[in-house]
Amino acid sequence: MSTRWLLLAAVVIPLVGIPLLGWIPAGGRLREPFHNASTFPRSELSFQVSSIPPDQSDRPRITNVQILDFDDHGSVDVIVCDARRNAVLRYQRTSDQAWQETTLGSGLIAPAHATCVDLDRDGRRDVLVAVLGNLYPDDSPVGSVVWLQQQPDGTFASRVLLTDVRRVADVQPGDFDGDGDIDLAVAVFGYARGEVLWMENLGNESFIDHRLDYAAGAIHVPVADFDGDGDLDIATVISQETEEVWGYENDGQGRFSRKLLFQTVNYDVGSAGLVASDLDSDGDMDLLLPLGDNLEYRHTFPQPYHGCLWLENLGGWKFATHRIATFGGTYAAAVDDLDGDGDRDVVLVSMFNDWRTTDPASVIWLENDGRQNFTPWQIAAAPTQLSTVACGDLNGDGRPDIVAGCMPVLDTDPQSRRLPVWVNGPETQTSRSLPDRMSAPQTGAP
Repeated sequence: MSTRWLLLAAVVIPLVGIPLLGWIPAGGRLREPFHNASTFPRSELSFQVSSIPPDQSDRPRITNVQILDFDDHGSVDVIVCDARRNAVLRYQRTSDQAWQETTLGSGLIAPAHATCVDLDRDGRRDVLVAVLGNLYPDDSPVGSVVWLQQQPDGTFASRVLLTDVRRVADVQPGDFDGDGDIDLAVAVFGYARGEVLWMENLGNESFIDHRLDYAAGAIHVPVADFDGDGDLDIATVISQETEEVWGYENDGQGRFSRKLLFQTVNYDVGSAGLVASDLDSDGDMDLLLPLGDNLEYRHTFPQPYHGCLWLENLGGWKFATHRIATFGGTYAAAVDDLDGDGDRDVVLVSMFNDWRTTDPASVIWLENDGRQNFTPWQIAAAPTQLSTVACGDLNGDGRPDIVAGCMPVLDTDPQSRRLPVWVNGPETQTSRSLPDRMSAPQTGAP
């Protein structure tokens, strides 16, 4: 057949065939992705559920929560990154146990993470903010690292330490070159392009950045002495395409070498973060890898490979991989001794369980038997679409409580609450969902 006839066929066949497609009978339906909801036995620990006001009527966009004693006043605060309000906020308990809100920094477009540290060592705690610049996929240089420097009067001055980079997801402090000042590790998530940096503190409140890796999707950069040689190393999870965990071994003078700690052939696992914790209490730092981020898919159904992996530090930059939970849509993890038995338990929250079913889990805890055998217990089925979680003693009773952050991206959650709280205590009852009283006005914040 001549080239002329081939070209003619290429034009005519679609013109004739496309209108006829509607007459062709359906041969069946495409199989839906796996979406079996994750449910677990009710927690034997009891929790009283409430929330930190205000519970906004529009969709919340909480990207990070932390529990810590911010100014060493003897009781803990909750530090929140709010990408709806583009602010970093502090919540303190008042004398009548209401929540008081203070803005630490504003005008921060989609803050991803806030790290509290006295960067200039003046005795006042500052805040380092990893700023995405756009909550949604973007490969433009919109990211930054912002230093909220606490002033003598308790206010915060905003200073940009890093700019002209792609979306920044995390920043963590550490003295990497052994010169006595605080340097920074930075995860530049980007989208199709990204990088891992360390920022050398030159003194006089100036920094210069050094690239450790060039890869898209770095979420967190936990800092610890992973190899036990006395200096601080860096780890990260690369979540775009490769789904790998890397360590960066420090020689003590700010020179780093790359170590592959985890990889998988399943590029859909959806790494959602990286948490450093000595889970087995053997004196070295392990890593927790929550899996369940499938925001890139429209169906966002839970998958059988979602859950949490424990990367056990065996020494010598060798890490053994253990699956400690299978939990649809796992998006964040926190570690604490919830049952007070002396070992480390794990709390997980879900962004993408199958919310169409009855009683799917949104918050669970994994009970550690002391030998790192974990039993999952369901704490709550609502609110759903939780993006971040932290543990800490909110009421001073010696038991760790739970705060989570909500970021609903689906239209299936009528009970989304911005900052739900679960208070851990024997006198309370485990909640199946948020009580109606949470919709009532609450005091303590504007």
